[in-house]
Parts: sequence; structure tokens; C-alpha cells
Amino acid sequence: MRPGAIRFTTLDAALLLLVTGAGGFFVYRAAIGLDYNWNWSVLPQYIIRWDATSGEWFAGMLLKGLFTTLRLSLWGGLLASIIGTGAGLLRVSRRLFWRQLSGTYVGLVRNTPPLVIVFVFYYFIGDQIMNALGMVELSYTLAEQQHWFLETLLGPVEQLPQLLSAIITIALFEGAYIAEIVRAGIESVETGQWEASCALGFTRFQQMAYIIMPQAMQRMLPALAGQFISTIKDSAIVAVISIQELTFQGLQLMTTTYRTFEVWITVLCMYFVLTFLCSLLVRNLELRMNRGKG
Repeated sequence: MRPGAIRFTTLDAALLLLVTGAGGFFVYRAAIGLDYNWNWSVLPQYIIRWDATSGEWFAGMLLKGLFTTLRLSLWGGLLASIIGTGAGLLRVSRRLFWRQLSGTYVGLVRNTPPLVIVFVFYYFIGDQIMNALGMVELSYTLAEQQHWFLETLLGPVEQLPQLLSAIITIALFEGAYIAEIVRAGIESVETGQWEASCALGFTRFQQMAYIIMPQAMQRMLPALAGQFISTIKDSAIVAVISIQELTFQGLQLMTTTYRTFEVWITVLCMYFVLTFLCSLLVRNLELRMNRGKG
């Protein structure tokens, strides 16, 4: 057997049979054992539907919710990366004030329930700021093409204050965890790298930009990827402020159709497909980086 080859033993086969049997039993109990009238036929129209009048396909409630989840995750993850990277760099700063400031932010956010952060930021901060900036009034003054572009990026204009508040809340919450990932990645680089670059006359900025961060980034990538996937899942928390993302649409649909199991199994599958595709993408990126390093 060649080195590194994957072995499939008798124990593996037994475990596979056990897991398959448990899964089959669960499906059987769900389909037969529960006193529940399954009806999957009502679900497809809420994912995508055909309008005979216009002759076009339109996204249903669940698909629209998935698009909103994607927007929240994308913009929230991007903003969280900026906040987290900045806070992580401050965590390893030479100045005590910056280390204490970033440490206070990380400690405060990581030790506060995300639901509390959502309520505090939206009701006490976000709503006041968005209304003071006049975001909705500003969006309605845009030209038609600009209006369409804004809705494509951020969703319905009438929900712009709530959506921006949700994005900032997600970014602040996830940014605290990214800050710790960045700090740990920087500190994992050997001290000799700092010493060698200092001996070559590099400034602190040049050391960080050209020597330390490229090495730290490769080590941080799996953790950052996991954190982005967590951002997708954590975005469901903003359903409490009526952001029409996937979980909120699932709640609305369950109330309308009374199809509890069908709705939540479908929502679960949509979340899984989204996060699994992200995992595959990051895994492919890791392999490319390792191949380039080799």
C-alpha cells in the first residue's frame, strides 16, 4: 500500500452500517411512527414558482429568504473581516492603550449573548442612527437604475435601516472572534521571522505586511473559513428584528401552511447546501495554497 493511502477496515464498514441503519430507522420513524400527515407538495411553490400571466419564473418566499441570508452573510462577513483584522492587529500592538481597547471590545462581545447585542444595537443605536442619516429617504431619491442596483445589493428599500443594522450587528459580533483568530495567527509566526526582518532593516509595518501576515494568513485560513460559515448560520438571529432572511421566512411559512416538519427540513437543507458549498470552496483554496507552497 502506498504511503498516505486511505484504508477501509472492517471496523469502518461496521460503523458505516451502524450509521446507515440509524439513519434509516430515523427516517422510518419520521414517516410512519409520527402521528403527522406529511405533504411535501405545498413546498415547491414557496421555493420557485411559475407565473402563467407573465410567463416567467419568480423566487418564492424561501428562495428570497436565502438571497437575504446571502446578502447578510456576504456584507456582514466582509465588514467583520475588516473590523476583526483591525482589532487583531491592535491586540498585538506595542502600545498598551490599543491592546486594552481591542481587548475590551473582544471581551465585551464574546461574553454577551448575540440576541442581546442584536436588540441593544437595533433599538438603542442602529434605529436612531439610520433614521438620523435618512437612509430610506435617500434611497427613494435615487434614479431607477441606481434603485435597482441598491435593491440587488441590499434587498428591499423599505427594510434598508433594519438590514444595515443587522449587517453591522453581525459584523461587530463576528469581528470579535476574527480578531482572536488574527491575533493567534500572528503570534504563531516564529520569533525568528521578526528578528530576521528587523535585522534586515524592515520597519514594523513592512514586517507585518511582507513577512508576518502572509505566513499568518495561511495558518488562519481554516479558522477564518469556519468563522465565515458560522456567520451564515448566526445570521438567523436577526429574524427577531423582522429581517426577512431564511429563518424568518420559514417561520412565516410555517404559520401560514402549518407544515412544520416539511418547512424546517427544507430550511435545514438550504442552509446545509449553502454552508457545504462554502466548505468545498475553502478546501479547494487550501489545496491550491498548499500546492503553491510545495
